[in-house]
Amino acid sequence: MADVIFRAAVRADLPAVLALLADDVLGRTRDVTEVDAAYERAFADVTADPRNHLIVAEAGGELVGCLQITYIPGLGRHGAERSLIESVRVRSDLRGAGLGRQMMTWAIDQARERGCGLVQLTTDKSRHDAHRFYLGLGFVASHEGMKLPL
Repeated sequence: MADVIFRAAVRADLPAVLALLADDVLGRTRDVTEVDAAYERAFADVTADPRNHLIVAEAGGELVGCLQITYIPGLGRHGAERSLIESVRVRSDLRGAGLGRQMMTWAIDQARERGCGLVQLTTDKSRHDAHRFYLGLGFVASHEGMKLPL
């Protein structure tokens, strides 16, 4: 997809980002609603944290994708920082057109430029298309992830 701009999300983008998060099979089962105090607080926290970056993809003046990058310091890998990519979404009418690959390549390049030793992500076990997509980008299903809802 040509002429895509990647930039930090601003508050005015929040409704469109929430719409992207809700616009998939799992998103529809989660409590993604209109902007409320909890989303306002979360957006403020993410954008205030220098290790968190909520990124939007814009084409033709419209938001067409989003992702969140978190940089995590650690002692593993000789103290190398790692990049965690989450909440990758492409607008449903544009899926399969290469925008997701463009977004992920951009995010990986950001991690590389920052000096990260690793890029990691999690994807729900039911997202088989996403698994193929990430494997196609060179990711390896090397670990078993676990979550504990609180």
